[in-house]
Amino acid sequence: MSDIVEQDGWFSRLKRGLSKTSSSLTRGIAELFTKEKFDAATLDELEDLLIQADLGIATAERIAQAVGRARHAKALDGESVRMIVAQEVARVLAPVAKPLDPPESARPAVVLVVGVNGSGKTTTIGKIAESYRTAGLKIVIAAGDTFRAAAVEQLAVWARRAEAIFVSKEQGADAASLVYEAWRRAKDEDADLLIIDTAGRLQNKAGLMAELEKIVRVLKKLDPEAPHDCILVLDATTGQNAVSQVEAFGKVAGVTGLVMTKLDGTARGGILVAVAERYGLPVHFIGVGEGVDDLEPFDPSDFSRALVGLPQA
Repeated sequence: MSDIVEQDGWFSRLKRGLSKTSSSLTRGIAELFTKEKFDAATLDELEDLLIQADLGIATAERIAQAVGRARHAKALDGESVRMIVAQEVARVLAPVAKPLDPPESARPAVVLVVGVNGSGKTTTIGKIAESYRTAGLKIVIAAGDTFRAAAVEQLAVWARRAEAIFVSKEQGADAASLVYEAWRRAKDEDADLLIIDTAGRLQNKAGLMAELEKIVRVLKKLDPEAPHDCILVLDATTGQNAVSQVEAFGKVAGVTGLVMTKLDGTARGGILVAVAERYGLPVHFIGVGEGVDDLEPFDPSDFSRALVGLPQA
């Protein structure tokens, strides 16, 4: 029973968080499908509406085609069209909804967390650490953002909460050197998991991206398979810029999975769909706020229905 209450609570927060997107889509769809005339122009307008919500051109085309096919079987109103949109979005997202699952055979399994400043990396690390602490794993957290003292302090708080070993160095220290020390500590302590924070960096800052490359090189010398997971944290409010971030960080660090935060701050929540369809990368968590409880494992059915303002299935 408690699980049901918890799920309902999360879905309510998700639906509220996506309300900027869902209200725009709901209003636009209602206006389109209360017209007496339903023709090719109506489908074109629907496609434009979906593209404006950042769902991506390919997904928008697929949804418009599905709505076009459905009109021959039944009369369509706004709610039935929203149902079709939700079904098609869930179909795109189902293959990428995967939990974070570091290999048990690696000791330590290394999770590298990357992204730009303010995207929510620290909260994401807190969520991952909390999840694996409750599973009984021994965790080391490395403060690889050596530029900002505040980031180190914030991460130290999460480490204490997760009962994790915390590794940090003085401000401005070489991040790759810190990562080396953290891996050695994790190895010596026989830790299950090493989670590494990195400095928030814009994908167009060559120097900072070179530092990230160096971190990856150091890890691979220690363990050719490391990092076993490289998670890119994306801020949904950046819209289409999220696409260029996936490209840039993918080339430098070999991104293996995504976390999307701040879906509550945008009217273009469909960007998750566009990114998922284009890259097919696993989506581990999504977030609708600043707190660790506002970040939850990604469920494509819940997301797709909240995206268009429908109740939980």
